[in-house]
Amino acid sequence: MTSAGTALPALVIGSVRAMASDVTLFGPDGHDDPSAGPVVERALAVFATVQAACTRFDAASPLMRANAMPDEWHDVPRVLLAAVREAYRAYLRTDGRFDPRVLDDLVRLGYDRNLPFEDGRVVTDGVVTARDAPGEWAPRFRSGRRSRLHLGGVAIDLGGIGKSLAVRWAVDLLGEQLESFLLDAGGDCYCSGTGPEEDGWRVAVEDPAGGDRPVAVLSLTDLGCATSSTRLRRWRAGGGGAHHLIDPRSGRPGGAGLAAVTVVAGDTAEAEVAAKDLFLRGRDAIAEAADRTGVAALWVTDAGDVAASTAIAPHVVWWA
Repeated sequence: MTSAGTALPALVIGSVRAMASDVTLFGPDGHDDPSAGPVVERALAVFATVQAACTRFDAASPLMRANAMPDEWHDVPRVLLAAVREAYRAYLRTDGRFDPRVLDDLVRLGYDRNLPFEDGRVVTDGVVTARDAPGEWAPRFRSGRRSRLHLGGVAIDLGGIGKSLAVRWAVDLLGEQLESFLLDAGGDCYCSGTGPEEDGWRVAVEDPAGGDRPVAVLSLTDLGCATSSTRLRRWRAGGGGAHHLIDPRSGRPGGAGLAAVTVVAGDTAEAEVAAKDLFLRGRDAIAEAADRTGVAALWVTDAGDVAASTAIAPHVVWWA
């Protein structure tokens, strides 16, 4: 994942490429349960299902069909309805700091298609400009025999929360048969059970500057972990620097002074929302916000300094 890796001994018991990430399921070394194969396959298939419903890079996807007419009702797959509902709950919980109504901003910056971020030299003809803050978001939902969705008039991007929800739903399936596993989805992971070292799974928090050594190692048991980082998805737009973590209040890339924020929480989607919320507060406000809300977080500044909230201390087993 972009923020973490497992410490050996651990055994890969399943993997898939989906949602622009390598999704890998680890079990403790010595794991040997052939009967787990079907549940592993079902769990990993969740990522393809969520991608098909929630991607913005396919004009024919259910999300993009709804985005094309955001002021109308649409019949949508149940998974898309659930994802937008979770995004709306996150919007309310963060007082609007988490707001998926940033699709037009990403497109304006040139991120209107899958970009080759791996080569590290992406340049678009986008423009870095500010806009007025949006009004209240009021999507509507109808469940029952048909799943119906009204986006509230503005197109949305489900990016990060879509993948973290896929982790949540895959973990629900895996928990039916497996007690100890780590599901890693490139920036989002969930650690179930005690792991191969019997006192928690070891999760290495990656250096956003690209260094070989992690900035910290965490020990996690029955917890989710997510990172918001500008390390991979950043580019040049109209002569200015841009990245994918958009401040919904201005439409510009946010998180002034920060390179990455990692959060530990009981659920991976909860961790994802909190990490983005904290990132968008920027270097000068993150510490007060994290400690006031009790979020277990650590962050790396643009200058390479590492800091952490009080709540994450019990999970840290090594600092750089």
